Amino acid sequence: MNDRISGALRSPVTFSVLAGVVIGALFLVGTGADPVTAYGAVLTGALGADGIGSTLTTTTSVLGMGLALAIPLRARLINLGGDGQMVLGGITAAVTGLYSPLPAPLTVVLALLTGMAAGAAYAALAALCENHLGVPLLVSSLLLSYPAVSLASYLARYPLKEPGSSLPQTRTLPDGVALPAFGDSTVTVGLVLVAVAAAAYWFTDRRTAVGYEIRMTGLNARFSAYAGVERRGLTLRLMSVSGALAGLVGAVGVLSFPYRFVDGSLTAPGYTWTGLTAALLATAAPVGTVVSSFFFAVLQVGGLAMERTTEVPRELTQVLQAIVIVFLAARLRFPGRRPGRRKETV
Repeated sequence: MNDRISGALRSPVTFSVLAGVVIGALFLVGTGADPVTAYGAVLTGALGADGIGSTLTTTTSVLGMGLALAIPLRARLINLGGDGQMVLGGITAAVTGLYSPLPAPLTVVLALLTGMAAGAAYAALAALCENHLGVPLLVSSLLLSYPAVSLASYLARYPLKEPGSSLPQTRTLPDGVALPAFGDSTVTVGLVLVAVAAAAYWFTDRRTAVGYEIRMTGLNARFSAYAGVERRGLTLRLMSVSGALAGLVGAVGVLSFPYRFVDGSLTAPGYTWTGLTAALLATAAPVGTVVSSFFFAVLQVGGLAMERTTEVPRELTQVLQAIVIVFLAARLRFPGRRPGRRKETV
């Protein structure tokens, strides 16, 4: 137990977070603000009675995207098309919710499944571009994101646009076509679905042969190929699962307040890039991705409270995220000089 605690304290992640906090404090001092008051406002605003609901709601999206991007990243596959897969899942869920003839509870389930299917299919397309056309996954996933976002924007502004509204949004989903919420809060069953996905990822990663193959591919792709792991098939499967989770996040966003697809509402908060940051901070480990996603959700929600309380711009929290990643990358690239072998004296 002591070895685990000391190892955690010496880990690059701990160092990066502490370095970010210290440098952020220096920024605050430079602007004339009190770091203790500012950080206290972040914690109170995010974890207090008035902010915990918003934090958990934000965690649903950030963690969902963090898991979606961590799963391929575990095998050193980078999926940068999270925005497109998420938005495609959201607009597909909206169309399903608006036109499904099934009862409301079944329509909700169908909307979630079709949203996941749309995200999975679109992510699989990026994998096929790499496997059969030689387009690097990083490039294909990123470039495919733009037409998906544009298509969803077109549908929300024209065929599905709410009549009489000046906003680019679809019509409101029928009564009952919504995810159940916890009490009067904005936290929905979507948080439970994402938590189940995190648990499934942990079990697969730690207790199955598939998880071992994924980790082995991430550590040494050439060795895993010699061991019989088929790279193309693994890429297709991991990208499909990644896209399905991104589509789930989009569907959850549509089936939650305001119960419609609003153009830009899924991409503007930057859930994809925050999720990628969380996955990178955790080196794609399941438990670490959960913790880092919650950490960044606290920063995002608490930054608004800090701005209201101390007049410190909430953009400081984005600076903190960037500093954490920079220090993490530096520590992983330069972990420290190992003592060299002493020369033998003759």
